[in-house]
Amino acid sequence: MTFDGGTNGFDVTAGSINGGGGGGGASPPSPIRTPDAAVESGNYSGEMFIPPFNFSIVDNGIFRSGFPDRANFGFLKSLGLRSILYLCPEEYPEANNEFLTANGISLFQFGIDGYKEPFVHIPQEAIREALKILLDFRNHPVLIHCKRGKHRTGYLAGCYRKLQRWCFSSIFDEYQSFAGSKARVSDQRFIELFDISGLRHLSLSFSYSRMNQSIG
Repeated sequence: MTFDGGTNGFDVTAGSINGGGGGGGASPPSPIRTPDAAVESGNYSGEMFIPPFNFSIVDNGIFRSGFPDRANFGFLKSLGLRSILYLCPEEYPEANNEFLTANGISLFQFGIDGYKEPFVHIPQEAIREALKILLDFRNHPVLIHCKRGKHRTGYLAGCYRKLQRWCFSSIFDEYQSFAGSKARVSDQRFIELFDISGLRHLSLSFSYSRMNQSIG
């Protein structure tokens, strides 16, 4: 699926892979050893799981981070991901593509350029389409990431929080906790003004956490 909006537009590529910031924010992740459950089941390998930079849980089945590399593949595999939602225009690295192919993970790419203030342009339609993918539980578990997990990932997560009816102070606190000293007023303004009215029915119908609650 490709959206082309010209000079002020964006690129979106969605589907299965068939081939083969600055200071502030969260502290660098610490290695995570194989869980005790794996030891008890006889699957313990002694592997150290290293989360990507700025990794965190957003909701049931939804994660966020900076750009993952080879060192993070074992950790990502342990999440049982179905999809990755990638917010940068740069081509996905070959090693990452091979990891997705080997593990049956779909890639949804939204080519949102990285801007520096005051020349920040955030394409609303790209964020709207990304939220539709994020809200579809068939894509879960899903990882959202950009380069550092601060700005593009931050304002997408912020718009998701609006759908969850978080107050703005809580949304902005979360945004700033990942962006640190690189927090942008323009990003927070975008979140504040973003129109979620056309997406509310999706959050009620297809939210992974709501689905789990109804089953449980």
